[in-house]
Amino acid sequence: MNKKIYLKVNTDLTASPEVLSWFEQMNQPSFRNKQIWWQCQTLLMEGFTNIVEHAHKNLPLETPIEIEALRLNEYIEIRIWSQGECFDLEEQLRKTSEFEDNNQERGRGLKIMSALADKLSYERTIDNRYCLFISKYY
Repeated sequence: MNKKIYLKVNTDLTASPEVLSWFEQMNQPSFRNKQIWWQCQTLLMEGFTNIVEHAHKNLPLETPIEIEALRLNEYIEIRIWSQGECFDLEEQLRKTSEFEDNNQERGRGLKIMSALADKLSYERTIDNRYCLFISKYY
């Protein structure tokens, strides 16, 4: 299997249903393990929400967020490109409390993503954007 899909949306949380609906294509054929599919959806939505609320918080609504998903035989990859400021994912993960010690309303999304993903990175691209890369084996 080798399936690749692409979507471009504005920096707007109201695009979340569109993003989830678009991503549903990755579940064809359906994942045997429903928990894996739920984890992939969670990773996508946590990533998208973080880009909107943090990376693009000072950018116009029209600023595009580009999303690509690739499903191969053993894993799924998600890439979300943003245009926000530099962000050190590894440093933020080190500074964020673990779930059981984190009773804040915010700040747990990165820990959730780190726990669910097999690979997680946020790096600058050659076109001066940033790419949130998520990989999940199934």
